[in-house]
Formats: sequence, structure tokens, C-alpha cells
Amino acid sequence: QVQLVESGGGLVQTGGSLRLSCAASGRTFSSYHNGWFRQAPGKEREFVAAITRSGENTYYADSMKGRFAISRDNGKNTAYLQMNNLLPEDTPVYYCAASMTYSGSGSEGYNYWGQGTQVTVSS
Repeated sequence: QVQLVESGGGLVQTGGSLRLSCAASGRTFSSYHNGWFRQAPGKEREFVAAITRSGENTYYADSMKGRFAISRDNGKNTAYLQMNNLLPEDTPVYYCAASMTYSGSGSEGYNYWGQGTQVTVSS
């Protein structure tokens, strides 16, 4: 198993930036693909970005392309989500996820989840 802990959320103004981190412990982090999702109250969990275990391939939701960047450092057992030009609609709780076999946009494909970190973008 792998345990995931997100950090880096907080309050930022519209147009600002944040970098979220997802620290992994347990089994070898480099064995897992990683994804970031977000969920607002009363809404379904939404795909943000994903990265393959090697870091070679990345995938983004259309609305995040050009603003968000996913990356990972397997030596530090950490994945990152750099978020730029933040908008009020980017406000939900952000979750990190991991899977040994899946690196797509469906939340059902990921086996392991962190507890989430809140991002609030003020207008």
C-alpha cells in the first residue's frame, strides 16, 4: 500500500499561484501513477491532471491546460501540482490519488487517496 498526504493549500487572490504537494509513504512511490482531482461541495469529483510513474507522460483536463502543471520527484516520494492564474472556480478541495495500473482521468481507476487540501481563491 501507499499512503498519501497533500499539503500546500490555502487562501490566494485571483490570478495568484499555489503549489500543492503529495507526499507518499509505504511502498515504492515510483511504482505508482499519480493523479490530482478536486471536488466542490455537492459536486462530483473532477479530474485535474495525471502523471505516469516515470514522469514521462502528463495529462490535463482541458480547463487546466496552460495554467496547471503536474510533476513528480521520485527521489523525494512526492508529486506536485503547480497552479497559476488561479480563478475563483478553482476553489475546491484538491485530492492526490495513486494507482499502479491506471493514469487516466477517471477517479474510479485510482486505488489510493489522500485526505485532501483546501484551496480558496478570493475574487
